Amino acid sequence: MISEAQFQNELELIISNAIREDVGDGDHSSLACIPASAQGKAKLLVKDEGIIAGVAFAKMIFYYVDKDLQVETFINDGERVKYGDVVFHVSGSSQSILKAERLVLNSMQRMSAIATKTKMFVDLLEGTQTKILDTRKTTPGIRAIEKWAVKIGGGENHRFALYDMIMLKDNHNDFAGGIPQAIAKTKQYLLDNNKDLKIIVEARNLDEVQQILDTGGVFRILLDNFDYETTKKAVAMIGNQSLTESSGNINEKTIRHYAECGVNYISSGALTHSVYNMDLSLKAI
Repeated sequence: MISEAQFQNELELIISNAIREDVGDGDHSSLACIPASAQGKAKLLVKDEGIIAGVAFAKMIFYYVDKDLQVETFINDGERVKYGDVVFHVSGSSQSILKAERLVLNSMQRMSAIATKTKMFVDLLEGTQTKILDTRKTTPGIRAIEKWAVKIGGGENHRFALYDMIMLKDNHNDFAGGIPQAIAKTKQYLLDNNKDLKIIVEARNLDEVQQILDTGGVFRILLDNFDYETTKKAVAMIGNQSLTESSGNINEKTIRHYAECGVNYISSGALTHSVYNMDLSLKAI
C-alpha cells in the first residue's frame, strides 16, 4: 500500500486541482457583493441519514483556502447521522467560506455515500472472518478520498493503484502465455528491479487455482465469478497456502453467502462506483 506521505500528497493534489477548477481567477459572485472584511459563520446541515465522512477532509479544504478559518466539530467521521444533525460550524471570512463551500459539499456528500454503503456491507459480514475491500473502480482524480471513505465506513483498501501491488488478471495471464509463465516472469521482474510487491493472481476456475498453487509464491488468490460451491472447493484447496478473495457481481443479497464459503476478503467496485450522494448543505447562521 502507499505510504502516509504519499496519501497526504494525493489529498493535497485533489484540493489544489479542485480549487483551480472551481475558482479560477476568483469567486466573482462573492467578490462582487461581499466586502473582504466581512466575517461570517455557517453550519454543515445533514438532510439525509447514514454515515458521515469527509469531516477531516473538509477541514483541510477550509485551511487550504484560508488558514484563519475556524471549524468547530460536533460529529466526527464514521458516526451515524440523521436529518437535522449539524456536523460542524465554520467561521471566519465570509468570502473564504463561500469559496470553499462547493468543494466541501461535493467531497463530503460523495464520501458519506461511500462510507454509508461500506458500513452496510460490513454489517452484513458481521460474525464472519471476511473483510470487505474496495477496488480501483473509482472516480478519476479523487481516488484518495473515495478510498478514505471506505476506511471510514469500516472497510479495507485494496491496492491504491497499479504501482503498489502486482495483480495478475486474466488478460495478464493470457498475454504472458499462461498462469505459471505470468507468475514466473513477475517474480523475475521484481527481483531484477529490486521491488518488494505482493502478488495477487486471478483464477477463473479450479484448474487455474491449482496452477497458481503449483507455482507458489502468491500472496492472495482472486476467485473471479465463482459460484458458492466452487468457492468452497477453492477455499478447501488453498487452505493456508494463500489468502483468498472473492469478486465479481457480489451484492448485498449474495455477500453473506460468499463470506460463509470461508474467503478472507470480498472485493466490490460498487462501494465506490454505485452510490447516491448524501444530501448535505452549508447554511449561514
